[in-house]
Amino acid sequence: MATVNFGVPEDVKHQFDKVFAGKNKSEVLTQLMQQAIKEQKRLGRRRRVINCLLALREQAPRVTDKGTRLARTQGRP
Repeated sequence: MATVNFGVPEDVKHQFDKVFAGKNKSEVLTQLMQQAIKEQKRLGRRRRVINCLLALREQAPRVTDKGTRLARTQGRP
């Protein structure tokens, strides 16, 4: 098992200690880190999908006012 050493503001440490009193803090931090990893991966996938959609949008033919009016009137009596 690896050891991680990092600094946090005192008020955050006190709040953490208060909220997670009596809990295995290593386990809590491990779970929080795993959640953060999943969230970052999810955000990365979301960014890639958005970029793909934007690229498709750029490739789509442009609709003109004339084309819109024609589509509205086609097939109507």
